[in-house]
Amino acid sequence: MKIRKDDKVQVLSGKDRGHVGVVLKALPAENKVIVDGANIAKRHQKPTNATMQGGIIDKAMPLDASNVAVVSPKDGKPTRVGYRFTEAGEKVRICKRTGVDL
Repeated sequence: MKIRKDDKVQVLSGKDRGHVGVVLKALPAENKVIVDGANIAKRHQKPTNATMQGGIIDKAMPLDASNVAVVSPKDGKPTRVGYRFTEAGEKVRICKRTGVDL
């Protein structure tokens, strides 16, 4: 999976299509990501020691990684992610649209 935590992504399909947000959590085993402000669901929360107050809370649910695209830092448009190796032999992610390092 080429999308990581703290990447700025745009939702490509679903009810939040067009929403731009930051990846809060990447779940590579399930090929899913949780994007800030996208795919919000209402969940019933019991009061526990961690959360003293119960009730209905808004919770960001996972999206499939194929339904989001990384936003290019240069032009702000969604792009695909590629890889290249530096002279030092490090593997870095690049923006396929503009060639800029991510």
